[in-house]
Amino acid sequence: MTRIGVLTGDGIGPEIVPSAIAVAEAAARAEGADFDWLELPFGRSAIDSHGTPVPEETLLALDDLDIWVLGPHDSASYPAEHRGQTPGAVIRKRYGLFANLRPARAFPGVHATSRTIDLLIARENSEGLYADRNMVAGSGEFMPTPDLAMAVGVITRQATERIARVAFDAARQRKHRVTIVHKANVLTMTTGLFRDVCREVSADYPDVIVDEQHVDAMAAHLVRRAGDFDVVVTENLFGDILSDLAGELAGSLGMASSVNCSDTKVMAQAAHGAAPDIAGRGLANPVAMILSAAMAFRRHALATTDSAMVAVAGRMEAAVADTLAASVATADLGGTATTTEFTEAVVERV
Repeated sequence: MTRIGVLTGDGIGPEIVPSAIAVAEAAARAEGADFDWLELPFGRSAIDSHGTPVPEETLLALDDLDIWVLGPHDSASYPAEHRGQTPGAVIRKRYGLFANLRPARAFPGVHATSRTIDLLIARENSEGLYADRNMVAGSGEFMPTPDLAMAVGVITRQATERIARVAFDAARQRKHRVTIVHKANVLTMTTGLFRDVCREVSADYPDVIVDEQHVDAMAAHLVRRAGDFDVVVTENLFGDILSDLAGELAGSLGMASSVNCSDTKVMAQAAHGAAPDIAGRGLANPVAMILSAAMAFRRHALATTDSAMVAVAGRMEAAVADTLAASVATADLGGTATTTEFTEAVVERV
Protein backbone atom coordinates (compact mmCIF):
# COMPACT_ATOMS: atom_id res chain seq x y z
CA MET A 1 0.00 0.00 0.00
CA THR A 2 1.32 3.42 -0.98
CA ARG A 3 0.72 6.22 1.52
CA ILE A 4 0.01 9.60 -0.10
CA GLY A 5 -0.34 12.90 1.73
CA VAL A 6 -3.21 15.25 0.88
CA LEU A 7 -2.96 19.01 1.50
CA THR A 8 -6.15 20.42 0.02
CA GLY A 9 -5.31 24.11 0.20
CA ASP A 10 -7.33 27.23 -0.52
CA GLY A 11 -9.59 28.68 -3.22
CA ILE A 12 -10.43 25.97 -5.73
CA GLY A 13 -8.29 23.44 -3.84
CA PRO A 14 -11.30 21.79 -2.14
CA GLU A 15 -12.75 21.19 -5.61
CA ILE A 16 -9.78 20.08 -7.71
CA VAL A 17 -7.83 18.03 -5.15
CA PRO A 18 -10.79 15.67 -4.48
CA SER A 19 -11.16 15.39 -8.27
CA ALA A 20 -7.58 14.19 -8.60
CA ILE A 21 -8.06 11.72 -5.76
CA ALA A 22 -11.27 10.36 -7.29
CA VAL A 23 -9.55 9.74 -10.63
CA ALA A 24 -6.49 8.22 -8.96
CA GLU A 25 -8.66 5.93 -6.85
CA ALA A 26 -10.54 4.72 -9.91
CA ALA A 27 -7.28 4.06 -11.76
CA ALA A 28 -5.80 2.30 -8.73
CA ARG A 29 -8.81 -0.04 -8.51
CA ALA A 30 -8.52 -0.83 -12.21
CA GLU A 31 -4.82 -1.66 -11.85
CA GLY A 32 -5.09 -3.53 -8.55
CA ALA A 33 -3.11 -0.90 -6.65
CA ASP A 34 -3.89 0.28 -3.14
CA PHE A 35 -3.46 3.87 -1.91
CA ASP A 36 -3.77 5.17 1.63
CA TRP A 37 -4.64 8.90 1.54
CA LEU A 38 -3.53 10.92 4.56
CA GLU A 39 -5.37 14.25 4.90
CA LEU A 40 -3.19 16.88 6.55
CA PRO A 41 -4.00 20.40 7.82
CA PHE A 42 -2.75 23.09 5.46
CA GLY A 43 -3.53 26.59 4.27
CA ARG A 44 -6.18 29.00 5.53
CA SER A 45 -8.18 26.31 7.29
CA ALA A 46 -5.03 25.33 9.20
CA ILE A 47 -4.58 28.94 10.34
CA ASP A 48 -8.07 28.75 11.81
CA SER A 49 -7.52 25.34 13.44
CA HIS A 50 -3.79 25.37 14.28
CA GLY A 51 -2.71 29.00 14.14
CA THR A 52 -0.37 28.48 11.17
CA PRO A 53 -0.81 27.53 7.48
CA VAL A 54 1.74 24.70 7.79
CA PRO A 55 1.37 23.07 11.22
CA GLU A 56 4.21 21.08 12.75
CA GLU A 57 2.06 17.94 12.67
CA THR A 58 1.79 18.28 8.90
CA LEU A 59 5.55 18.57 8.49
CA LEU A 60 6.16 15.61 10.79
CA ALA A 61 3.76 13.52 8.73
CA LEU A 62 5.43 14.57 5.48
CA ASP A 63 8.79 13.53 6.94
CA ASP A 64 7.56 9.94 6.67
CA LEU A 65 6.02 10.26 3.20
CA ASP A 66 7.66 10.20 -0.22
CA ILE A 67 4.71 11.51 -2.22
CA TRP A 68 1.90 13.99 -1.61
CA VAL A 69 -0.66 16.16 -3.40
CA LEU A 70 -0.57 19.88 -2.64
CA GLY A 71 -3.55 22.06 -3.50
CA PRO A 72 -3.17 25.75 -4.38
CA HIS A 73 -2.73 28.28 -1.61
CA ASP A 74 -3.91 31.88 -1.44
CA SER A 75 -1.37 33.34 0.97
CA ALA A 76 -2.09 36.90 -0.19
CA SER A 77 -5.43 36.66 1.60
CA TYR A 78 -3.97 35.37 4.89
CA PRO A 79 -3.74 37.61 7.96
CA ALA A 80 -0.65 39.85 7.71
CA GLU A 81 1.38 37.83 10.21
CA HIS A 82 1.16 34.73 7.98
CA ARG A 83 2.21 36.30 4.66
CA GLY A 84 5.98 36.26 5.19
CA GLN A 85 6.57 32.95 3.40
CA THR A 86 4.17 30.97 1.25
CA PRO A 87 3.12 27.56 2.59
CA GLY A 88 4.41 25.83 -0.53
CA ALA A 89 7.84 27.39 -0.04
CA VAL A 90 8.04 26.09 3.52
CA ILE A 91 7.48 22.56 2.28
CA ARG A 92 9.69 22.90 -0.79
CA LYS A 93 12.65 24.15 1.26
CA ARG A 94 12.28 21.58 4.04
CA TYR A 95 12.45 18.67 1.60
CA GLY A 96 14.86 20.10 -0.95
CA LEU A 97 12.43 19.91 -3.88
CA PHE A 98 14.90 21.35 -6.36
CA ALA A 99 13.26 20.32 -9.63
CA ASN A 100 10.02 21.83 -10.89
CA LEU A 101 8.87 19.85 -13.93
CA ARG A 102 6.15 21.50 -16.01
CA PRO A 103 4.89 19.87 -19.21
CA ALA A 104 2.75 21.60 -21.84
CA ARG A 105 0.87 19.47 -24.35
CA ALA A 106 -1.92 20.14 -26.82
CA PHE A 107 -4.77 17.64 -26.39
CA PRO A 108 -7.20 16.67 -29.16
CA GLY A 109 -10.52 18.36 -28.45
CA VAL A 110 -8.89 21.40 -26.84
CA HIS A 111 -8.46 24.62 -28.78
CA ALA A 112 -4.72 25.25 -28.41
CA THR A 113 -2.88 28.24 -29.82
CA SER A 114 -0.07 25.81 -30.66
CA ARG A 115 -1.57 22.54 -31.86
CA THR A 116 1.85 20.85 -31.96
CA ILE A 117 3.17 21.81 -28.52
CA ASP A 118 4.44 18.85 -26.48
CA LEU A 119 7.33 19.89 -24.26
CA LEU A 120 8.66 19.70 -20.73
CA ILE A 121 10.15 22.65 -18.87
CA ALA A 122 12.71 21.60 -16.25
CA ARG A 123 12.88 24.59 -13.93
CA GLU A 124 15.60 24.85 -11.29
CA ASN A 125 13.65 25.56 -8.12
CA SER A 126 16.07 26.30 -5.30
CA GLU A 127 17.91 29.49 -6.32
CA GLY A 128 18.17 31.71 -9.43
CA LEU A 129 16.51 35.12 -9.65
CA TYR A 130 14.01 34.37 -6.86
CA ALA A 131 15.02 36.39 -3.82
CA ASP A 132 13.19 34.20 -1.28
CA ARG A 133 15.52 31.29 -2.02
CA ASN A 134 18.89 32.96 -1.74
CA MET A 135 19.67 33.80 1.89
CA VAL A 136 20.19 31.60 4.92
CA ALA A 137 17.88 33.99 6.79
CA GLY A 138 15.56 36.68 5.52
CA SER A 139 14.92 37.74 1.96
CA GLY A 140 17.41 38.39 -0.82
CA GLU A 141 15.71 41.72 -1.51
CA PHE A 142 16.96 44.94 0.07
CA MET A 143 15.86 48.59 0.24
CA PRO A 144 18.73 50.76 1.49
CA THR A 145 16.46 53.78 0.95
CA PRO A 146 12.75 54.07 0.18
CA ASP A 147 13.70 54.89 -3.41
CA LEU A 148 16.25 52.11 -4.01
CA ALA A 149 15.53 48.38 -4.19
CA MET A 150 17.96 45.57 -4.95
CA ALA A 151 17.72 41.79 -5.32
CA VAL A 152 20.31 39.01 -5.11
CA GLY A 153 20.33 36.35 -7.82
CA VAL A 154 22.21 33.12 -7.14
CA ILE A 155 23.42 30.43 -9.54
CA THR A 156 25.60 27.57 -8.30
CA ARG A 157 27.34 24.77 -10.14
CA GLN A 158 25.83 22.11 -7.86
CA ALA A 159 22.22 23.18 -8.32
CA THR A 160 22.64 23.69 -12.05
CA GLU A 161 24.23 20.29 -12.55
CA ARG A 162 21.47 18.42 -10.77
CA ILE A 163 18.62 20.11 -12.70
CA ALA A 164 20.56 19.59 -15.93
CA ARG A 165 20.77 15.86 -15.24
CA VAL A 166 17.04 15.72 -14.54
CA ALA A 167 16.43 17.46 -17.88
CA PHE A 168 18.75 15.21 -19.88
CA ASP A 169 17.36 12.06 -18.24
CA ALA A 170 13.86 13.23 -19.14
CA ALA A 171 14.91 13.89 -22.73
CA ARG A 172 16.04 10.28 -23.04
CA GLN A 173 12.46 9.24 -22.29
CA ARG A 174 11.07 11.72 -24.82
CA LYS A 175 12.49 13.05 -28.11
CA HIS A 176 16.17 13.25 -27.14
CA ARG A 177 16.52 17.01 -27.35
CA VAL A 178 17.35 19.63 -24.70
CA THR A 179 17.23 23.41 -25.10
CA ILE A 180 19.25 25.40 -22.57
CA VAL A 181 17.58 28.77 -21.88
CA HIS A 182 19.62 31.59 -20.36
CA LYS A 183 20.41 35.32 -20.71
CA ALA A 184 24.18 35.07 -20.78
CA ASN A 185 24.54 38.01 -23.13
CA VAL A 186 23.45 40.29 -20.23
CA LEU A 187 23.67 38.21 -17.03
CA THR A 188 27.09 37.01 -18.09
CA MET A 189 28.34 35.46 -14.86
CA THR A 190 25.13 34.03 -13.37
CA THR A 191 23.16 32.67 -16.30
CA GLY A 192 26.47 32.26 -18.10
CA LEU A 193 27.46 29.74 -15.42
CA PHE A 194 24.07 28.05 -15.78
CA ARG A 195 24.62 27.71 -19.54
CA ASP A 196 28.18 26.45 -19.19
CA VAL A 197 27.37 23.81 -16.57
CA CYS A 198 24.45 22.53 -18.67
CA ARG A 199 26.82 22.25 -21.63
CA GLU A 200 29.28 20.28 -19.49
CA VAL A 201 26.57 17.87 -18.36
CA SER A 202 25.50 17.35 -21.97
CA ALA A 203 28.83 15.60 -22.63
CA ASP A 204 27.50 12.66 -20.60
CA TYR A 205 24.48 12.39 -22.90
CA PRO A 206 25.87 12.04 -26.44
CA ASP A 207 22.55 10.66 -27.64
CA VAL A 208 20.73 13.92 -26.79
CA ILE A 209 20.75 16.87 -29.20
CA VAL A 210 21.51 20.17 -27.42
CA ASP A 211 20.82 23.73 -28.43
CA GLU A 212 20.35 26.99 -26.52
CA GLN A 213 18.28 30.17 -26.60
CA HIS A 214 18.23 33.53 -24.85
CA VAL A 215 15.08 33.70 -22.77
CA ASP A 216 13.52 36.59 -24.71
CA ALA A 217 14.06 34.80 -28.00
CA MET A 218 12.69 31.60 -26.45
CA ALA A 219 9.42 33.34 -25.61
CA ALA A 220 9.06 34.37 -29.25
CA HIS A 221 9.99 30.89 -30.52
CA LEU A 222 7.38 29.27 -28.28
CA VAL A 223 4.67 31.43 -29.82
CA ARG A 224 5.90 30.82 -33.36
CA ARG A 225 7.07 27.19 -33.27
CA ALA A 226 6.48 25.54 -29.89
CA GLY A 227 6.26 22.12 -31.51
CA ASP A 228 9.97 22.19 -32.30
CA PHE A 229 10.99 21.92 -28.64
CA ASP A 230 11.24 18.88 -26.40
CA VAL A 231 12.86 19.51 -22.97
CA VAL A 232 13.69 23.06 -21.90
CA VAL A 233 16.06 23.51 -18.95
CA THR A 234 16.36 26.92 -17.32
CA GLU A 235 16.70 28.83 -14.07
CA ASN A 236 13.90 29.61 -11.67
CA LEU A 237 12.35 32.90 -12.84
CA PHE A 238 12.73 32.15 -16.55
CA GLY A 239 11.13 28.74 -16.03
CA ASP A 240 8.21 30.22 -14.13
CA ILE A 241 7.44 32.71 -16.90
CA LEU A 242 7.98 30.36 -19.84
CA SER A 243 5.86 27.60 -18.31
CA ASP A 244 2.87 29.93 -17.91
CA LEU A 245 3.27 30.95 -21.54
CA ALA A 246 3.53 27.32 -22.62
CA GLY A 247 0.46 26.40 -20.57
CA GLU A 248 -1.65 29.02 -22.30
CA LEU A 249 -0.32 27.97 -25.71
CA ALA A 250 -1.55 24.46 -24.89
CA GLY A 251 -5.06 25.74 -24.18
CA SER A 252 -5.32 27.03 -20.62
CA LEU A 253 -3.42 27.32 -17.35
CA GLY A 254 -6.09 24.95 -16.09
CA MET A 255 -4.20 22.30 -18.07
CA ALA A 256 -0.77 23.18 -16.60
CA SER A 257 0.39 20.23 -14.52
CA SER A 258 3.53 20.28 -12.43
CA VAL A 259 5.57 18.40 -9.85
CA ASN A 260 8.19 19.64 -7.41
CA CYS A 261 10.66 16.94 -6.52
CA SER A 262 14.01 15.84 -5.17
CA ASP A 263 15.63 12.49 -5.93
CA THR A 264 13.44 10.79 -3.31
CA LYS A 265 10.36 12.95 -2.64
CA VAL A 266 7.74 14.27 -5.02
CA MET A 267 4.92 16.79 -4.58
CA ALA A 268 2.09 17.11 -7.10
CA GLN A 269 1.22 20.79 -7.41
CA ALA A 270 -0.63 22.31 -10.36
CA ALA A 271 1.15 25.30 -11.89
CA HIS A 272 -1.86 27.60 -11.52
CA GLY A 273 -3.00 29.44 -8.42
CA ALA A 274 -5.97 29.26 -6.05
CA ALA A 275 -8.36 31.28 -8.28
CA PRO A 276 -10.47 32.56 -5.35
CA ASP A 277 -12.74 34.45 -7.75
CA ILE A 278 -14.25 31.19 -9.04
CA ALA A 279 -13.92 29.07 -5.90
CA GLY A 280 -17.02 27.13 -4.92
CA ARG A 281 -18.83 27.78 -8.21
CA GLY A 282 -18.05 24.51 -9.99
CA LEU A 283 -16.04 26.31 -12.68
CA ALA A 284 -12.56 25.08 -11.82
CA ASN A 285 -10.72 22.93 -14.34
CA PRO A 286 -9.29 19.88 -12.49
CA VAL A 287 -7.12 18.67 -15.40
CA ALA A 288 -3.89 20.23 -14.10
CA MET A 289 -4.37 18.70 -10.67
CA ILE A 290 -5.26 15.27 -12.06
CA LEU A 291 -2.27 15.25 -14.41
CA SER A 292 0.01 16.58 -11.67
CA ALA A 293 -0.93 13.59 -9.52
CA ALA A 294 -0.25 11.25 -12.45
CA MET A 295 3.15 12.92 -12.98
CA ALA A 296 3.94 12.46 -9.30
CA PHE A 297 3.13 8.76 -9.54
CA ARG A 298 5.52 8.38 -12.48
CA ARG A 299 8.25 10.29 -10.68
CA HIS A 300 7.76 8.23 -7.52
CA ALA A 301 8.06 5.07 -9.59
CA LEU A 302 11.54 6.13 -10.76
CA ALA A 303 12.78 5.86 -7.19
CA THR A 304 10.77 2.79 -6.20
CA THR A 305 10.51 0.80 -9.47
CA ASP A 306 6.79 0.46 -8.73
CA SER A 307 5.27 -0.58 -12.05
CA ALA A 308 1.76 -0.31 -10.65
CA MET A 309 2.24 3.43 -10.11
CA VAL A 310 3.24 3.81 -13.76
CA ALA A 311 0.16 1.89 -14.87
CA VAL A 312 -2.11 4.03 -12.67
CA ALA A 313 -0.57 7.21 -14.08
CA GLY A 314 -1.00 6.00 -17.64
CA ARG A 315 -4.65 5.15 -17.04
CA MET A 316 -5.30 8.58 -15.53
CA GLU A 317 -3.62 10.39 -18.42
CA ALA A 318 -5.46 8.35 -21.04
CA ALA A 319 -8.83 8.96 -19.38
CA VAL A 320 -8.24 12.73 -19.31
CA ALA A 321 -7.21 12.70 -22.97
CA ASP A 322 -10.26 10.65 -23.96
CA THR A 323 -12.58 12.95 -22.04
CA LEU A 324 -11.18 16.08 -23.69
CA ALA A 325 -11.27 14.43 -27.11
CA ALA A 326 -14.98 13.79 -26.54
CA SER A 327 -15.44 17.57 -26.16
CA VAL A 328 -16.22 17.34 -22.45
CA ALA A 329 -14.58 20.41 -20.92
CA THR A 330 -14.89 23.10 -18.29
CA ALA A 331 -15.64 26.76 -19.03
CA ASP A 332 -12.01 27.87 -19.39
CA LEU A 333 -11.74 25.52 -22.38
CA GLY A 334 -15.04 26.68 -23.88
CA GLY A 335 -17.06 23.80 -22.44
CA THR A 336 -20.10 23.61 -20.20
CA ALA A 337 -19.10 20.85 -17.74
CA THR A 338 -18.82 21.67 -14.07
CA THR A 339 -15.81 20.50 -12.09
CA THR A 340 -17.82 17.57 -10.77
CA GLU A 341 -19.25 16.64 -14.17
CA PHE A 342 -15.84 16.67 -15.79
CA THR A 343 -14.40 14.54 -12.98
CA GLU A 344 -17.22 12.02 -13.30
CA ALA A 345 -16.61 11.80 -17.04
CA VAL A 346 -12.92 11.07 -16.48
CA VAL A 347 -13.67 8.46 -13.80
CA GLU A 348 -16.11 6.75 -16.18
CA ARG A 349 -13.39 6.52 -18.84
CA VAL A 350 -10.84 5.18 -16.35
